[in-house]
Amino acid sequence: MGGTTSGAAAAAAWAALRGLPHRTLGELFAADPARHEALTRRIAWPVEPGIAAEAGMRIDFSKTHLSDEALTAFEALAEAAGFAAARENLFGGGIVNVTEGRAATHGALRGSGTPAAVEEAEALLARMGMLVEAIHEGALGEINHCIAIGIGGSALGPALAIDALTRDLALVDVHVVSNIDGLALEQAFAACDPETTLIAVASKTFTTIETMTNAGSALKWLADNGVEDPGGRVVALTAAPDKAVEWGVDETRILPFPESVGGRYSLFSSIGFPVALAIGMDEFRQMLAGAKAVDDHFRETEGRANAPLLAAFADQYYTRLRGCQTRAVFAYDERLALLPDYLQQLEMESNGKSVKIDGSPVDGPTAAITWGGVGTDGQHAVFQLLHQGTHLIPVDFIASIAPGDDLDPAHHRILLMNCLAQGAALMAGKTSDDPARAYAGDRPSTTFLLDDCDAAALGALIAFHEQRTFANAVLMGINPFDQFGVELGKAIAKQIESGEGTFDPSTRALMAAAGLG
Repeated sequence: MGGTTSGAAAAAAWAALRGLPHRTLGELFAADPARHEALTRRIAWPVEPGIAAEAGMRIDFSKTHLSDEALTAFEALAEAAGFAAARENLFGGGIVNVTEGRAATHGALRGSGTPAAVEEAEALLARMGMLVEAIHEGALGEINHCIAIGIGGSALGPALAIDALTRDLALVDVHVVSNIDGLALEQAFAACDPETTLIAVASKTFTTIETMTNAGSALKWLADNGVEDPGGRVVALTAAPDKAVEWGVDETRILPFPESVGGRYSLFSSIGFPVALAIGMDEFRQMLAGAKAVDDHFRETEGRANAPLLAAFADQYYTRLRGCQTRAVFAYDERLALLPDYLQQLEMESNGKSVKIDGSPVDGPTAAITWGGVGTDGQHAVFQLLHQGTHLIPVDFIASIAPGDDLDPAHHRILLMNCLAQGAALMAGKTSDDPARAYAGDRPSTTFLLDDCDAAALGALIAFHEQRTFANAVLMGINPFDQFGVELGKAIAKQIESGEGTFDPSTRALMAAAGLG
């Protein structure tokens, strides 16, 4: 990805890491009671453009097993992996997706990239803004609903942002549909009035079978319900505008984004159109501002002071040195209920690889399996395993200091108390004469504490995890920007549809039972 890797130096860094003693969290805090001061990072952004007041997020890594010696070795690993050069290559528009010969310019969408890429992104954003404002002003007639159709990154990002940011008010009621299962589309139909519904079709190639099948059914629904010009209600979000024109979308309602923006990194492009439609362009720009604050921090800060890189150090410590196969994410905020789903694709599709950039096999585990859920619900379900199970599972806790509700403040106080108590309990544990009531403790966690869960904070959270994912990839020497692993199953599905191909006896029997033979 543009860095210069020193195999000998990387091997020496890993040897140093493997030679370190596994000190418990209790021992680490006993040796340095103020370690939370050295291992807490804050990233801030303006509350409003031109206003001195700022908001931000605090990230406390002190309940991880990262010691000063481990961090020194990880910094040596980052240097050996060419992290600084790879990072500059990312923001400088270099070829970082080596298997497909592409740059990865998602940073430019929020102002972090080459002048040319940023200028192009600003022009595309302005074009999207004009269409959003025109729709709000009635240019396409009365629009109260939008069915946003996509899959993968074209759906997960918008679904997360809309769920998080429209709890109080949505300028347009948006329903995101990704599943080819017709029940998903029918559910959206039931919630919308066809006379006042817009269809947004999001597909990078404008050929994705699930998306285009759903889009065709949505147009038929409009026609069947008396809409005279269903095609006039379609907005296309794509990196292949010619394909959208061929499909029948008018050029004035096509919002392009660059080919160099990957699907799971595309929320800040025109893929975010349904989000802007729901929350307005001002709020959408706040989301961009929060993301840019993280980009600036990531680009300008070195070593362990760099929060996404520090998170990657912790990820590598647990996957490579402690054998952890999963990482849990629990948001103590109902507005972030879909964040674990979003992070699953971002992290596992990016770094779920078995070869390095040069095609050689990886020399250790890559992405952990990301999973999680929402706050106190999880405590009464899966936290039993986190506290007393045999698996060591690092946990990320995410909470907002400001509440998202107008109820008795006791609700939010209890929510925050539970969040902080879980991290403390995982670390401290508890002894008991009854083994069934004993807690081993020494279980790691990282806490993200947002000042508020608003548009800027959501943008910052997403950008943080994008850069964390990239930093992990550099440390492992892999390419996080391709995803060939998703293609084989799709190819075989097409063979089943066409009746071509040779299948194993089990698959043939299942095809026959399902009426596909």
